[in-house]
Amino acid sequence: MKASIYLVLATLFWSGNLAVGQAAVNTMTPLELTFWRWALAALPLVALAHFVERPDWRAVLGRWRVLLLLSVLGMGCYTLLLYTALQHTSALNASLITAANPALIVVMAIFMLGEKPGLFGWLGIALGLTGVLLVLTRGELLRVFSITFNFGELLMIGAIVVWGFYTIISRRLGLPAIAATAVQVVMATVLLGPVALAAGAGFPATAAEGWSIAYIAAFPSLGAYLCWNLALKTTAPATAGNYLNLIVVFTAAITVMMGIPVSLPQIVGGMLVVAGVLLAGRPRKPAEIRAA
Repeated sequence: MKASIYLVLATLFWSGNLAVGQAAVNTMTPLELTFWRWALAALPLVALAHFVERPDWRAVLGRWRVLLLLSVLGMGCYTLLLYTALQHTSALNASLITAANPALIVVMAIFMLGEKPGLFGWLGIALGLTGVLLVLTRGELLRVFSITFNFGELLMIGAIVVWGFYTIISRRLGLPAIAATAVQVVMATVLLGPVALAAGAGFPATAAEGWSIAYIAAFPSLGAYLCWNLALKTTAPATAGNYLNLIVVFTAAITVMMGIPVSLPQIVGGMLVVAGVLLAGRPRKPAEIRAA
């Protein structure tokens, strides 16, 4: 139950990141957003890890190679791809592509970890993907064969592939979640700093930019990555990945609050996504595990 709450919170925070990020890329570059996101989150995360988990920092840093890889994947590549994509596509479209991540993570987990979801896991994934397709095709599922992707959507496909690798590698990390996340964020800040300075990245110039960076640093950066890594300590990557479908639902809800109408297929599709998450997150019985 606790892992489920962590995963729901992570997806809620990331949904806000899509909406805020899309507004922010109108005046800031993806590199500026990425750098300030991690620079502001680094020290608070280190302090939180030190006082809450009290980790053996020497042991954590002893895994610097895999932490560096995770930092490059999750904090660097994924975030840059995401913000660049938001310059070319809508937050809702980006969330819809993100919803394809669970199926991708399942396939990657089968080949990389030898994991296999149970019957309800497969059913949950199928329901979730059906819900996403219902939204993409505006209720006309046969239109799936004629959908075309623009440059931003192609970047989002690349982003979810990167996130799939991040999720699977994180599952086998075996380190305190907050400390591992903190080290990854510090590494990202150090790596991106010189590049950002060379590119002329400066402080946010307006109050709107400042508030955008503050939100992104506090919730999608600190909160979401922390919740995600805490959940992965007790949750399989395929199960955790299915919760990413909720980003579509939360993004649609934010869209409604912004005064943009939502269609009936989007509502029905969102309900299917939620049903898929609940089924995939259902605890498996020993008999089901043996049968898998």
